[in-house]
Amino acid sequence: MNIGIICPVWFPVPPEAYGGTERVVALLADGLVDAGHDVTLFASGDSQTRARLESFFHTAPSEWIGHTYWEMQHTIFALHRSGDFDVLHDHTGLLGLALGGLLDVPFCHTVHGPLDGQPGRMYEDVVSLVPRAKLISISMNQRRPKPDLPWIANCPNALDLSVYPFRRSGGDYLLFLGRMSPDKGAHRALAVALETGLPLKIAAKCREPLEIRYFDEFIRPHLGGSIEYVGEVGHADKVELLMGARALISPIDWEEPFGLMMIEAMACGTPVLSTRRGAAPEIIEHGRTGILVDNYREMEDPAVLEQADNLDPAALRREVEERFSPEHMVADYVAAYEATIAATK
Repeated sequence: MNIGIICPVWFPVPPEAYGGTERVVALLADGLVDAGHDVTLFASGDSQTRARLESFFHTAPSEWIGHTYWEMQHTIFALHRSGDFDVLHDHTGLLGLALGGLLDVPFCHTVHGPLDGQPGRMYEDVVSLVPRAKLISISMNQRRPKPDLPWIANCPNALDLSVYPFRRSGGDYLLFLGRMSPDKGAHRALAVALETGLPLKIAAKCREPLEIRYFDEFIRPHLGGSIEYVGEVGHADKVELLMGARALISPIDWEEPFGLMMIEAMACGTPVLSTRRGAAPEIIEHGRTGILVDNYREMEDPAVLEQADNLDPAALRREVEERFSPEHMVADYVAAYEATIAATK
């Protein structure tokens, strides 16, 4: 199959630090090539891939993230090549969906964000203009606010397990990993750590104005002693933090579409403590592959932490190997492409 994949242009593929979508796209493109498909990846020129790389920008224009002009140049550059492919697969967002859905070639779009509130209404508006476009979810819970959108498949994310060693060396600290934002809940992780007296390491992206404001108001005043902000970490440092943690704490307060950091922790054999929100119940089986609570304050209960301590690290690793392998994700996407092509005829 001849496949064109359009990645967001803001960060190279794979990203050096934060960038869940780019990491998944990198894994997908390489996996499709390994499976024998002819793949062209549209991404920034500083990307690394086994697919054929096509770029409008030589380096990722990260400083312009969110500005339509740069995103549109990248997207239109890719769409001009649409006739070369059996199927075109977009990961960029609403702009890519709106433009790509006007094409005659089979076109599908992975929804990487939430669909509650305004984003869901925007998706409804866009697909009303491009009804031939097909959507792919990354969890079934992600669809819940908008079940009637033109879904063609559900394709959960995956990990390259070769770069997540299973070498459990769990220590005494809790780890928060993610974005510096209220919905991800670094301040709630901090509250749990302060209440339990456990050390906390916070590894989080903090670049944009709202993230910096949140950090300055809710996190910075509590730093020192057993509470440490380690910054935005690269892959190797992230894996070391995961392997050394007593547990990954994920007190999310939003309908997170997937939660890549959860399967990253599980791959290392590290238990996850999460609120029962978003896709967490699809990823974690409570009491076997992680611990789910209704309210983050329950994480302060010593019995809950003891439950996490008693989980079998090998079972966590096996769960990722069986459900979130690159081969599994590639097979899901190939089936989605075939369904998209069949639905476009």
